[in-house]
Amino acid sequence: MKIGVVGASGYSGGELLRLLLNHPEFSIDYIAAGSSAGEAITSVHPHLQEFSGRAFEETDLAKMSECALLFFALPHGESAKYIAELPSEIKIVDLGADYRLNNSDQWAKYYGGSHAGSWVYGSPELPGQRDKIKNASRVANPGCYATAINLAIAPAIASGVIDASDIVVVASSGVTGAGRSAKISLLGSETMNSLTSYKFGGVHQHTPEVEQALSSIGGGDVRISFTPILAPMPRGILATVTAKLTSNTDTAQIRSMYEKFYSDSVFVSLLAEGEMPRTSSTLGSNSVHLQIAIDAHTNRLIVSSALDNLGKGAASAAIQNANLISGYAEDLGVPTVGVRS
Repeated sequence: MKIGVVGASGYSGGELLRLLLNHPEFSIDYIAAGSSAGEAITSVHPHLQEFSGRAFEETDLAKMSECALLFFALPHGESAKYIAELPSEIKIVDLGADYRLNNSDQWAKYYGGSHAGSWVYGSPELPGQRDKIKNASRVANPGCYATAINLAIAPAIASGVIDASDIVVVASSGVTGAGRSAKISLLGSETMNSLTSYKFGGVHQHTPEVEQALSSIGGGDVRISFTPILAPMPRGILATVTAKLTSNTDTAQIRSMYEKFYSDSVFVSLLAEGEMPRTSSTLGSNSVHLQIAIDAHTNRLIVSSALDNLGKGAASAAIQNANLISGYAEDLGVPTVGVRS
């Protein structure tokens, strides 16, 4: 298939290019980056020497229209203005937030500007979503934090063993999660040897996305209290998700519940007892590692989840979704094993 990547100069765009090089069915025909148009791809992504001699192209609707499939990796609120002008038969996976939220008021509150609408939510591991994605031509790729949180707690919500109205999340992300724009707070000298919370007080934009996705499987009102933390590393997310148990459920029953829930999900692993998720173990892959425990003192379920924010949190998840809407196996060309253990 003739494909294009729009917004290829960012971190997610670069990871898309790296992974797509090894895809047996996708041919990278168009690589656009409006702000970097004319620059050598290797000047921004020096690890991608396969693109030596090739430059980023202008963001051009005519060039986009020549592709059968497009990946958009633009800042939130930017992709919709292009997509509105494209032929409807072009398959699209949008890595931004433009089409994730159903509620226009939530969009206005957390993002601002005009609400473009909503597409099928691209989380195949959630109940019923895989078939919806297969039958769609345009998919909204989930946010990185949202994936880490959703996959950590979805089985417990679906089984009704927790109070879904009071879920507490503390999650750390590498600095690539903030994008490539130059910011003083993201300089190496500012982030190294330091942890800091940000978007403090429940105002992170992934909050409504998580609540929307989880409410759709729980049949009730889901509320999360989410505190994100900037970690002094380039990439990776480690989330700790807790919720009050509403029944006498032991660890063995919870483990069985999670194993059954993810039995057909090749990218989600519940680790053996005693093993803890590590961001380094998922680096460069589309995998999510989970571990569960019950805090008997407070009768709360605790779930730890780790993933690569540029992998399962962005680029490799987008390719997984592109495979599904194109009729290929969802793991085609998508790495399941991290680059280190």
